[in-house]
Amino acid sequence: MITFDVGALIALERRGARMLRIVDAAAQSNTRITVPTVVVAEWWRGRPSKRMARLLEGIDIEPLDLRLAQIAGDAIAAVRGATTIDAIVMASAAQRGDAVFTSDVEDLSKLAAYFPGVRVLHT
Repeated sequence: MITFDVGALIALERRGARMLRIVDAAAQSNTRITVPTVVVAEWWRGRPSKRMARLLEGIDIEPLDLRLAQIAGDAIAAVRGATTIDAIVMASAAQRGDAVFTSDVEDLSKLAAYFPGVRVLHT
């Protein structure tokens, strides 16, 4: 399974070849793609378009619940320099053992030590 960070959504929006192949492969293999709601908020930024809305079709949007927020908060406390959104992305992916696609490999890789079941991959 796959979790997208904001960098993955931006790459899709820009029609990045690698991300388009990943989405196509996921669709062909019925692999679930998840995007935490906080990632949508970071990506959307008041510039909605029909194209952006279409990109979210077929992607599971995961709400932030108390349990996920607490897991992310524990990670922020444990990993120096971790940010809230990055910790939420990694906590979300950890629940399923997902690979995370991001343009921010360095920061998310720091959190991977806290979430050892999550692979961090570049968009």
